[in-house]
Amino acid sequence: MRHSRWAGAMLLLLVALAIRAWDFGNPVIEPDQQYYLLVGDRLLHGAVPYVDIWDRKPVGLFLLFAGIRTLPGNGILAYQLVATGCAWATALVVRRAAGTIGADDRGAMVAGIAYLVAITLVGGGGGQAPVFYNLPMAVAGLLTLRLPAKAADQRPLAIVASGIVACLLAGIAIQLKYTPMFEGAFFGLAHLWYLRRASTSGYQTAGATAAWALTGLLPTLAAIGWYHARGAAAFDAFWFANFASIALRRGYSASDLAMRLLGIAAQLSPLILATGLTWRARPRSGVAVEPLMVGYAWLGWALIGFFAIGTFFDHYALPLVAPLAILAAPMLDRSVRMIALTLGVTASILVAKRAIHPNDSAGAYRVAQIVATNSGGACPYVFIGDTITYHLAHACLPTAYAFPNLLAYDTEQGATGIDEPGEVRRILARRPPVIVTSDRRLSIWNRGSLRAVKAALARDYRPVFTTPRNSWHTVVYLRNDRRFRS
Repeated sequence: MRHSRWAGAMLLLLVALAIRAWDFGNPVIEPDQQYYLLVGDRLLHGAVPYVDIWDRKPVGLFLLFAGIRTLPGNGILAYQLVATGCAWATALVVRRAAGTIGADDRGAMVAGIAYLVAITLVGGGGGQAPVFYNLPMAVAGLLTLRLPAKAADQRPLAIVASGIVACLLAGIAIQLKYTPMFEGAFFGLAHLWYLRRASTSGYQTAGATAAWALTGLLPTLAAIGWYHARGAAAFDAFWFANFASIALRRGYSASDLAMRLLGIAAQLSPLILATGLTWRARPRSGVAVEPLMVGYAWLGWALIGFFAIGTFFDHYALPLVAPLAILAAPMLDRSVRMIALTLGVTASILVAKRAIHPNDSAGAYRVAQIVATNSGGACPYVFIGDTITYHLAHACLPTAYAFPNLLAYDTEQGATGIDEPGEVRRILARRPPVIVTSDRRLSIWNRGSLRAVKAALARDYRPVFTTPRNSWHTVVYLRNDRRFRS
């Protein structure tokens, strides 16, 4: 049995490496993790998130990338290897959890493989936040799936201990992104329900509930306390970025949202189908019905977190994949056709994506090299482009709002707490030596910011380098009074 477990773990590791090694060293897999690495690097040089460099993600995510940045190299391969380790470990937990609801070894193993493939389909091939926090949430989910057995055995102390660990893990995940709070709330409520089932007194239940709540809040309370200790200005910046600014963002069109939802549903359709069939077949499948119901409730609360954001980019579906894979496992165990459908469809989509989307790594490194060579110690400005350029070029930042979307998109207008076009004009007034932009056409430009940049480029800059980037091009502009250095 132990030999089989180790063989399965090694197989999942090989699958994880085979899927993800394609992108090892690529600095531009997704835009978000580029910025996380940039912020993490600047933390090590004394920058304070939300004050010196702005975003609305929890500080724990930037601390994670700061820790990764201490590893050898420029941080790109390092975060990709750490993310691969987290994805593999989560697949192991998915495999173990699938056994808790009654799946045999085959279904559990296929569920672990399906997790690794599916997260890559929906934007988890690099270092998106859920690739990291799915691991503590999956462990907390596994603990919650085991509650019916603990309650049946009348083990209240084991439930209390399980709740402390589950809530702490959820609290850590919340400091990587706030949406796990919905799943964390479910884990706490499920522990409360089963603790009462284990015949504890009201006082014991109240004490355990308070301990769980405090444990879950502890990482966020630590972040709040740290910023409060730094003074009113730092605390206000932290509070606005973390808790107020998200409500000020403008929405996307209904057609955009519908197409994104359709794309997510299509990519996860085999797992969604298998999950539905598991419930339909439960009377004759031999599954553990009560843990299965707990699993569906977990998926429901994960869906609340998914819909709470409301923008429906692919990577927001990443927290759904672990509970979907676990719930699909009993059906994957029973049906060879379902295994072929699940792995065949998801793998085919992944291969098609690899074939369609080029690897823009070489162009991104070349842009950074040109920016570094031609900036002369002054701060370049990436108006639209890859924020990893600042990191690879070892460049100073011309603004605390260095993530391009914040100043360039109208969905962020009024949501950053500043006058976004005014900030762009301030940057341009300092005459950055190099400006990185794009020939991408969008309907969501911040018109004031775009006008300011276009006017400056027409008046004072010339294009010196162009490279393909997805379906458009990155364009590097050099100030007219500077000689281009190749």
